[in-house]
Amino acid sequence: MAVLVALGAGPQLDPERLLAKQERLLENLRSLGQVMIAYSGGTDSAYLAWAAQQALGSECVAITADSASIPESHKRDAEAFAQQFGIRHEYIPTFEFDNPDYAQNAPDRCFHCKDELFKRMEEVGAERGIAHIIYGVNQDDLGDYRPGQNAAKRHQVKAPLVDVQLTKAEIRELSRMAGLPTWDRPASACLSSRIPYGTPVTIQTVKTVERGEEELKALGFRQFRVRFHDKLVRIEIAREELEKALSLDMAGKMLAIFKPLGFHYVTLDLEGYRQGAMNEVLGLSKV
Repeated sequence: MAVLVALGAGPQLDPERLLAKQERLLENLRSLGQVMIAYSGGTDSAYLAWAAQQALGSECVAITADSASIPESHKRDAEAFAQQFGIRHEYIPTFEFDNPDYAQNAPDRCFHCKDELFKRMEEVGAERGIAHIIYGVNQDDLGDYRPGQNAAKRHQVKAPLVDVQLTKAEIRELSRMAGLPTWDRPASACLSSRIPYGTPVTIQTVKTVERGEEELKALGFRQFRVRFHDKLVRIEIAREELEKALSLDMAGKMLAIFKPLGFHYVTLDLEGYRQGAMNEVLGLSKV
């Protein structure tokens, strides 16, 4: 079993039970022999890549989509994590923006994104003789609106974290116990998720969102979203950070960020950040 750095567990999480789940995960991964991991660098995929490396060593490779929908800062974080823990890491180009079914931004957009990624990974696997693709969906995700899961089923992509019933909280705790810096990384999603359904997704719009979010990060905010509504930008800030945003000084700084990006109106959403806000029009709470 992999050696863990025991940093303590949360009050409702039993470390022994968690480590037993982790051992089952490692056993399942060993049984696959070789794997490619769909790797974004977020908490779940980073933990899965770390576990695969523990189980399989050089017989696993983490694959990140070279896509405009992934912020450059996230790519840098993914690279740094892989380097720190000795995980083989590669980029493959994806072309979802060339697909009209993706660009039109219907509620099933995520399906077309993941379908493109898994198709490209299958091509790489066929060239190298790697039969198994895995991804970091967790037990909690099964109740969300996530069309990408249908793409995973279509391409027979395995979900090892679900197979051992690991929840998001458990993955965070196991990551913390293993000393992974991603254990408390804020939830993230691709930049296209900032665009309302029905508004076409373009590389220009996602890059505009990316620039705005990087500027908000530089102001010290940790959990937020920049929601693109044509000439209006709607900024969601986590409720615990919202007070910091509610000042004339911060309003001036936000105007200085977003007006040059082409927005006529700069607004702060008083409900604060909530995961999957764009799905509220569908009667759904998460993406």
